Formats: sequence, structure tokens, C-alpha cells
Amino acid sequence: MVVRGVGGIILVVLGAVWIAQGVGAMNGSAMSGHGQYAVLGVVVVLIGLFLLLRAWRVRKNPDLHQRP
Repeated sequence: MVVRGVGGIILVVLGAVWIAQGVGAMNGSAMSGHGQYAVLGVVVVLIGLFLLLRAWRVRKNPDLHQRP
């Protein structure tokens, strides 16, 4: 649960940085101003949000974490 939560936070932050670089809001990188990095950033943010949702659901209902 903790690994999913931390991983989700890291992916959301990383994806946000990639979006900012891709749209040109954050300069100083080879990624700056290239739209494909913004698209990749959105995908990474969505994966991070999925991991956070899973971690939250397991925390809310611990029975989901146990396997038969």
C-alpha cells in the first residue's frame, strides 16, 4: 500500500514536470517545447493517479489487500 502511494505521488509529480516541459512552461531541457512529452506526461500522471486510487482503496478496505 505504501509503495503504491509513494510511487503514485512520484509519477504524478514527474508527469506534471513533463507536461510543463512539453508545453514550454518550463525551459532548460531538451524536452522543452516538444508536445509529445506533454502527452507522455498525461499518461504518466494517469498511471500515478491509478496507483494512488488503488493505495487509497486498499487503505480504506484492508480486505482487498489479502489474497485467498
